[in-house]
Amino acid sequence: MRALLVVVSVFFSSWLWANESVSAKQLLKDMAEAVHQRNFDASFVVVKGKSMEPYRWLHGNQNGTEFELLSLLNGAGLEMIRVGDKVTYFEPKSEPYTIQTDSIAGPIPEVLFKNIDSLKESYDFVLGGKGRIVDRPAQLVRLEAKDDAKYNYWLWIDTESSLLLKSAYVNQQGELLEQLQLTHISVTEAPAEQLLELSQKQFPEAVSGLLKTLENGTKNNWQIGWLPQGFELLKSDRHKLDLNNELADYYLFSDGLVDISVFVQRPLPGQRPSGALSSGATTVYVHNTGAFDVSVVGNIPAMTAKAIAESVKRPL
Repeated sequence: MRALLVVVSVFFSSWLWANESVSAKQLLKDMAEAVHQRNFDASFVVVKGKSMEPYRWLHGNQNGTEFELLSLLNGAGLEMIRVGDKVTYFEPKSEPYTIQTDSIAGPIPEVLFKNIDSLKESYDFVLGGKGRIVDRPAQLVRLEAKDDAKYNYWLWIDTESSLLLKSAYVNQQGELLEQLQLTHISVTEAPAEQLLELSQKQFPEAVSGLLKTLENGTKNNWQIGWLPQGFELLKSDRHKLDLNNELADYYLFSDGLVDISVFVQRPLPGQRPSGALSSGATTVYVHNTGAFDVSVVGNIPAMTAKAIAESVKRPL
C-alpha cells in the first residue's frame, strides 16, 4: 500500500509539473501575440547595479502593419523605429541605418516575442506566484536554466493584457542581478498618432542578413573549445574595436535568449592579469594567454565567461 501511495504521489507531482509547464509556455505565447497585436504606450527602466536607463516604448497595429518606437531617454539618445519588417536605428554620431527584420534589438530578448519553443532544450518554463506590478495584476513565469552555466530569466506578465510588466536576470541563488520594469503602461484601442505618422517618413534603404553571414573564413581562425548548452554561432568577422582601434576576430553566439561575444586579438602592451568585471548581469572577462588576448562579453556568470575564454586555442 505504501509503495502504491509513493507511485501515485510521483505520478501526481509529474502531472502537476507538466501542466504548470504547459501553462507557463502558453502565457509566454500569449505575451508574444499581445506584443504584436495590441496598441500601447509604455515607459520602463533597466536597472543594472547603481545605473538606471529609462526608455519609452510605443507599439501599434494598423490593418496588420506593425509600428514600433523604442527610445532611450538618457544621454545623447538612441531611437529605434520599426515599420513592418524594417527597423531603423538612429544612434549618436552615426548615420541612421535600416535592417530587414521584424523585431527591434533592444533590452528585451527578441525570442520572447517569437518562437519560445526554441528555448525548451536549455530552459524549463515554470509558473511562479502572482503579484502586482505598476498596480496591475501580474503572473510570474520563470525560465529556469537547465545548468549552472547560465542565468535564469524571470518575467512578470499582465494577466489582463498579457503584456510584459517586468523581467529580470536571476542567478542560481535567486538574486535579481538586472531588472527591467515598466513604470507606466497605457493600452488603447487605436495606435498613437505618433506611430501612424511613421508610415509617411522616408528611411534608409534596408539591408538584410547582417547576422547570417560568416565573413572571410574568420570562423576557422580560432577554435572555441567550450560553450554552454544550446549556444550556436550567429556571426563571425574581423573588425577594429572602438575602444582601442585594435583589429580583432569577433564571434557572436546565442542560445536564443542570451548573446555571447568573443573577441580574439594580439596581446596589448603591459602585463595585465586575467579577470572579470560585472555590471548587473553583464560580465566582461579578459584572458591574457601571453600569445593573444581573449575577451568574452555577455549576460552570463563570470565562471562561464572564464571557461569560454580559456577554451580558445589556435587551430591545429
